[in-house]
Amino acid sequence: MADIQAIGDRIIENVEHVMVGKRQAVQLTVLGLLCQGHVLIEDVPGVGKTVLAKSLAKSVGCKFQRIQFTPDMLPSDVTGVSIFNQKTMEFE
Repeated sequence: MADIQAIGDRIIENVEHVMVGKRQAVQLTVLGLLCQGHVLIEDVPGVGKTVLAKSLAKSVGCKFQRIQFTPDMLPSDVTGVSIFNQKTMEFE
């Protein structure tokens, strides 16, 4: 447990070099990452949502990609769809 705490603290410290004054947002985002969960970052424009995501991705050596949602976008537009093939009895 102490190892996870240390890893989380190092990530938070690294992200806070870029994100100043948003400690709770950084902590909650890192918590979501360490729990292998999902994080949806919502706020008004210009408060650093993209900077937070980019700096977190860079801190852990991941690739960053951003999706700009629109009101008519569906989850399948992002994740894609699986189609069941009855002949092979598998999803494609």
